[in-house]
Amino acid sequence: MPAKVNELEKIQVGVVSYLNTRPLLFGMQSDAFLQAHDLIPAYPSKVAELLQDGTVDVALLPVAVLADLPEYHIVSRYCIGTDGDVASVCLFSEVPVEELTEIYLDYQSRTSVALCRILLRDFWRVSPRLLPAADEGYRTRIQGTTGAVVIGDRALEQRRLSKYVYDLSGAWKAHTGLPFVFALWVSLRPLSSAWTERFDAAQAIGLQQLPAIAAAQTYSAYDLLTYYTRNLSYELDAAKQEGMTRFLQLLRNG
Repeated sequence: MPAKVNELEKIQVGVVSYLNTRPLLFGMQSDAFLQAHDLIPAYPSKVAELLQDGTVDVALLPVAVLADLPEYHIVSRYCIGTDGDVASVCLFSEVPVEELTEIYLDYQSRTSVALCRILLRDFWRVSPRLLPAADEGYRTRIQGTTGAVVIGDRALEQRRLSKYVYDLSGAWKAHTGLPFVFALWVSLRPLSSAWTERFDAAQAIGLQQLPAIAAAQTYSAYDLLTYYTRNLSYELDAAKQEGMTRFLQLLRNG
């Protein structure tokens, strides 16, 4: 068994600075929490690298990365999940999905890219050419028969620009009948139950104040109260775990 994380030193926590994580991170901004933790922000796929190379002890890890880990520990009862449309993980295009000839894949999230591949194959049953997006400029290529997967805050903004918006978690729900988990809190080494209780308590602070957190932000692209209370679902319950298991099985089976 690997050594436990040293809880006597500051624990390094890899976090994602998207709008969808603000309720989870709200309680982590307190002086008491920050005395024992450092928050290391990055986009999802980068956070995964930070956990795997040992830069952080705990990370809000994209679910697809679990398929590559020989051992991991889920350290929280909270996640970035949804039970239907999530609004911020979508395939955008100017033509229907069956007419797309190529799709650019967002470099910021491996889970969303893997989900799109599964849905193209099993749900929409189409096979356009899939292209890696190397930089932010790829969104300008959404035209003609070229589409793109866009995630996070940029996806909420892209909703206003594209004619066709295919919500990937909504399509997953239609395909499987199950919720979807995009990311969850993971460590590669054990942490004590006392630590996980404190960690969940910090997250619960924000989840109890969703209307106030939404109202405190000026954001015109999308209604944040709807986002936090209807699109997102933060509890890692049994149904979400079943959806996560199904996704990982499909991912492993190619």
